[in-house]
Amino acid sequence: MKLHTKIVIGLVAGAVAGGAANAFAPGAEWVRWIADNVANPVGQVFLRMLLMTVIPLVFASIALGVAGIGDVGKVGRLGGKTLLYFLTSTAIAVVIGLTLVNVLQPGGGIDEATRDQLFASYRSQAEGMQAGGPTGFGIQTFVNMVPRNPIQAAANMEMLGVIFFSLMFGIALMLIPKEKAEPMIKVIDALGEVVIRIIDIAMKLAPYGVFGLIFVVTSRFGWQLLQQLSMYVVVVVGGLFLHAAVSISLLVRFLGGMSPLVFWKKARASVITAFSTSSSNATLPTNIATAEQEMGVPPTVAGFVLPLGATMNMNGTSLYEGVTVLFLAQVFGVDLTLGQQIVVVLLSVITAVGAAGVPGGSLPLIMMVLATVGVPAEGIAIILGVDRILDMCRTTVNVAGDLSAAVFVARSEAKGAARLETVPKIAA
Repeated sequence: MKLHTKIVIGLVAGAVAGGAANAFAPGAEWVRWIADNVANPVGQVFLRMLLMTVIPLVFASIALGVAGIGDVGKVGRLGGKTLLYFLTSTAIAVVIGLTLVNVLQPGGGIDEATRDQLFASYRSQAEGMQAGGPTGFGIQTFVNMVPRNPIQAAANMEMLGVIFFSLMFGIALMLIPKEKAEPMIKVIDALGEVVIRIIDIAMKLAPYGVFGLIFVVTSRFGWQLLQQLSMYVVVVVGGLFLHAAVSISLLVRFLGGMSPLVFWKKARASVITAFSTSSSNATLPTNIATAEQEMGVPPTVAGFVLPLGATMNMNGTSLYEGVTVLFLAQVFGVDLTLGQQIVVVLLSVITAVGAAGVPGGSLPLIMMVLATVGVPAEGIAIILGVDRILDMCRTTVNVAGDLSAAVFVARSEAKGAARLETVPKIAA
């Protein structure tokens, strides 16, 4: 039986077991004990094994990818294409979300009593997020991308700093004499191979880890809460589905030159991992393997685009931010003008770059956007009860967006290389 089939079985079994526990023994002590002492530890071990490979994998992938390009000008061109695609696809996602929330008005169906009940239930958690969240987004954010200490940046999972250092390291390898660069390139290549082997070991735990992670979520998830926030959930999930099924599929078809059906079939391992872990970073190893082995993306492109995408290309997160801000504005009776909604679009696109690629990483940033447009930031408490489920959905779209970017950049580079008869082959 193939691994992705085992993972799907683990996911479905975890959802069924957790849903049954929630339906027939809601709040039972024994269910909580199983979730806390069996399911969650198994899931966390799997998640941590993936996360521990992220830093060395990002460093090896980007440094080797840049060094393999062999031309600083080409690195700049590759980076420009990648960032332009990221910004375009993310902006499309936000516009889809805002259109749906304006048409369907999900916040209009939340009465004052329900709002107060939800707010009271999650207020302390929201205040904790606000205290630990970002204080603003400005020029200092870009300054902070350059780490004072790359080791400290790696220890703190500051991915933008790690990416910047890896880019500089790869560029420096290009600029020094080849005979001096070659030994270091071999060491980094060996590091990448070792990390891939660790990932292979970790993925053997995937069916059990996925079962544990999904069981914890579904056994604690309140279906009554889902009913209270049903229109909000419908808008978010509907927007994510539209962006994936329509926007990403069209971008893959016309910019990437690949059949959307083939793309989604080959992306299934990445999609399943993203959904179960709710982490773009944890899915990065699987995503790189999918791009290279299933979609035929050259390693230099996959190693450059996908680590950047795991930190900077947050299609699903941006859509979620925009929908949540407008939803809470409707709940609190704050009428946002067209100009303010444009500000929401811009902030959702920009702040998504700073969203941590871990479960719940976007929530503090949403609070910042709320405060910017005059909506009570503490209102985030209203949606915290359903955030974990929605986090799984938006991470899936984030990861699919990264893969579509890799396919686009690979095809674009292949066209440029055609004159030299060195065309990388993209699976059709």
